[in-house]
Amino acid sequence: MKNVKILLVDDDVDILNVMQAILVKEKYTVVTANNKVEGMDKIRNEKPDMAILDVMMSTHYEGFEMAKELRDNPHYKNIPVMMFTSIDILTTTRADVQAMAREFRLDPNYSQMDVLLVKDINSGDAGVDYKTKDGKSEWVPVDGFVAKPADSKKVLPEVKRLLQKYKII
Repeated sequence: MKNVKILLVDDDVDILNVMQAILVKEKYTVVTANNKVEGMDKIRNEKPDMAILDVMMSTHYEGFEMAKELRDNPHYKNIPVMMFTSIDILTTTRADVQAMAREFRLDPNYSQMDVLLVKDINSGDAGVDYKTKDGKSEWVPVDGFVAKPADSKKVLPEVKRLLQKYKII
């Protein structure tokens, strides 16, 4: 089996330690970073097979911004990106999760929320719709979400699913 390298980016050292322990126990190689700047440096130098990003670090949207930077860069767009978050995840059965996020934005119960995390429970497709500082809605496709706190029974199946989806394992 290929030695899979996973990048963890989170500003909470305790979370990094717990997540690293979970992944190392499963024989993954783990590199860590505390913010987007360090994370992008690790992407360039370590060339991980997958990235797991916290949402809020130095700023409230730093994890989303890093995910967007990865998706927008042709060199990194094929790295699976999973968001590790304590924000509630909205689920749908619609294949077009971006369209679903836009529908949630029209619903008065969700329209004022700064961040919407949306996942199709059938395909696993996911994305983030967040409001920028100027109030515009920004869409960032990601490959999945795992809710905090770290739970190996939730983290490991999602990691494996994404590594298989991208044919890394």
